[in-house]
Amino acid sequence: MTFRGNTLQSLRRIFSFLLLGFLFTNFGGSGVVPAALAQGTRTWEQSKFEELTKGTATAVAIDSVGGLELAPGFKTFYGTPSTYIWGIAADGAGDLFVAAGAPARVYRITPDGKATIIFEPQELQVQAVTVGPGGVIYAGTAPDGKVYKIEHRRGAVGEGKTSSEKPDTVKGSEKNKDRSAEKDSDKDKEAAKPGLDPDWSATVYFAPGTKYIWDLVLDKAGNLYVATGDHGEIYKVTAKGEHSLFFKSDETHIRTLALDGQENLIAGSDGSGLVYRISPAGEGFVLYSAPKKEITALALDHSGNIYAAAVGEKRAGPGGNAAGAAAMMALAANATNATTTPTPGLTVTPAPGATAMTGPFAFPGGGANGGSDVYKIAPDGSPSRIWTSREDIVYALAFDAHDRLLAGTGNRGHIFALTGEDEFSDLLKAPASQITGFAAAPGGALYASSSNLGKLFILGPAPETEGTYESDVFDAKIFSRWGRAEFRGEGNVELFARSGNVDNPDRNWSAWKKVDWNKGAETGIPPARYAQWKAVLHSGSAKPDVESVTLNYLSKNIAPEIDEVTVQVGTRYSPMPRSSGLSIGADAAGSSFAGTSFGGSAFGGSTGAHFESPVPSSHDRDAIGVKWSAHDENDDQLVYSVYYRGDGETRWLLLKDNLSDKAYSFDASLLPDGGYTVKVMASDAPSHSPGEALMAERESRRFEVDTTPPRIENLTADVESGQIHVRFRAEDGFSPIKKAEFSVDAGEWKYVEPVGKISDAKVEEYDFKVEVGKDASAASEHVVVLRVYDRYENLGAAKALVKSK
Repeated sequence: MTFRGNTLQSLRRIFSFLLLGFLFTNFGGSGVVPAALAQGTRTWEQSKFEELTKGTATAVAIDSVGGLELAPGFKTFYGTPSTYIWGIAADGAGDLFVAAGAPARVYRITPDGKATIIFEPQELQVQAVTVGPGGVIYAGTAPDGKVYKIEHRRGAVGEGKTSSEKPDTVKGSEKNKDRSAEKDSDKDKEAAKPGLDPDWSATVYFAPGTKYIWDLVLDKAGNLYVATGDHGEIYKVTAKGEHSLFFKSDETHIRTLALDGQENLIAGSDGSGLVYRISPAGEGFVLYSAPKKEITALALDHSGNIYAAAVGEKRAGPGGNAAGAAAMMALAANATNATTTPTPGLTVTPAPGATAMTGPFAFPGGGANGGSDVYKIAPDGSPSRIWTSREDIVYALAFDAHDRLLAGTGNRGHIFALTGEDEFSDLLKAPASQITGFAAAPGGALYASSSNLGKLFILGPAPETEGTYESDVFDAKIFSRWGRAEFRGEGNVELFARSGNVDNPDRNWSAWKKVDWNKGAETGIPPARYAQWKAVLHSGSAKPDVESVTLNYLSKNIAPEIDEVTVQVGTRYSPMPRSSGLSIGADAAGSSFAGTSFGGSAFGGSTGAHFESPVPSSHDRDAIGVKWSAHDENDDQLVYSVYYRGDGETRWLLLKDNLSDKAYSFDASLLPDGGYTVKVMASDAPSHSPGEALMAERESRRFEVDTTPPRIENLTADVESGQIHVRFRAEDGFSPIKKAEFSVDAGEWKYVEPVGKISDAKVEEYDFKVEVGKDASAASEHVVVLRVYDRYENLGAAKALVKSK
């Protein structure tokens, strides 16, 4: 198996991000805006995996580095009446043997899709199945686990009863219709009515006295290895039927088994997530302790690499916690073949929206959460993680005819091809919740099994002849005209587009229109807010491949809106450094590649939240600060102009224009005392051709400017009968007198009321007497200092020298 390196597309993406950083660094600090920001045409591009997975793929695989290609052939082979399929095995003739539960059975299905039941145990589940020499079938059951030997009677004629219905298969050009029909589980159940074949007999081959039989594997000598649960033991049963304890672990469960090229047994456990290598003599060695608690699947390649899938979060305590596998639930009420007391078991915690995988006993992956990992253990023993998923749980691993490692997952029913470290392809989604097993099929194909519902499929080896991918719906946010489509890829690929004004394409959108590359690649779809594209891939001499699809569009220009204008007298706003390329509260479009959309949103478009840094401010009584908030539905770059007008005036006077920030400060001394109003005008001219720009304006609330201090006039001060008698008038040219204070001989400041008691006029008269202390009365003179404030805290002061008589 070979791992792919970085693709050309990956290098292009890296270059794009480097270029983005270069432009921010070199143009941001100087305030220069790249020319691209002034363009009105925008583009919606889809190429990344996380973008493409939002669409709907039918017979199309999505690569982790981006791009689409035809998926391997995938058709329904047979739909069983059982809800769960736990394991499958194929013989040399291509017959498939299926271990199932609810109801518990072993099915035999021939390559032409004819099915019979060859075994129906008293136990609730058939958990594992394998094919031995001479066509002997070994099946492991649970609970109260036993291994059964199932044999075809010699001299038996015929294959027993089979379903009178044709197998549930998919043929030719009808595969898409059949896929839709597969969603109807009731029809599948009606189509699968296998009979019990009397020519097969079953006997108990080995009863280890444990609750669970998890896995079975045969070596070249015909020895059968049995993985069990409750005590974490592996038993060996020779070809003569002699059994012995082969390996005892300190884990609760041995979940899965495999054999390497030296006939060493590879085993995975539940509890501590251990991968063991056990020699033919039964000597065990822990190859790897996974970060997760349960090993659910194993696979080995021709080079001796071991691949292990692990799920579940580890819990504190030595050897993990047995609750992961022994967590219990009541037997499902619809277990049709239950004849004993309900047996406890596990419930899978599914991904959001997925079908819960429940069963009447514990099973691999039971209770798992936190997704899953796949690890590679090299021949020298060094481990590495090659794949991880936060939502998919791996139940099965196998190699296909192209030596690709496949992972069958739940609880969304996806099959992934793992091609390298963190490189993979999402091949397909099955019409079932969990992919639980793989087995070799004739012609280099693979059988795949599923649970919820219990179905069987044929995978590969050739790709599909045709596949369809429908993108996610793109919201331009504004009524838009749709222009040319751009395509990067190769092979026979047809591109279609459609548009509409509601977010659901089924609600009267335009019909799909094929993009004609010979006619300028115009989409030709009606102007609308929403759009969608579809790619149809056809097999041919050149492998069809879609790297990226881009739609060009031009949104109808909408005038900007100014939401609020505030004026703060005594506040100064400070510009922020421009090294980051972002202006104070600047529009997002003014500092990005405006007009380019990656995935479902326009980068610089109005499809996401804008993050604006708060405007730094400081108190400065000699300044006036104006701040505003504005937005543009097109996310155009905006420039602003600030005007003012005094009370009683009709003409607006310009304070500052061509502002990109959303705040401006100026010296209060520029305005004489009086009442004023500020107006801010916004224009989207930087993003549009001359004559196409739109403007908006908004006025502030009236504010007052008063920078002139009040005057103190007619000040007199005399000493009368041991008291200082003070008289004066305070007058302000614009605002009322707020308060007056006095100090005698540098003493404390004391408040004094005006003659009328209420200080609410521009002119106030003051007349008051101050007692002079005994020590002070002997002084030959006194100094009286007065200070008066107007409503805007402007201060006027005066003093009087009083000589004693």
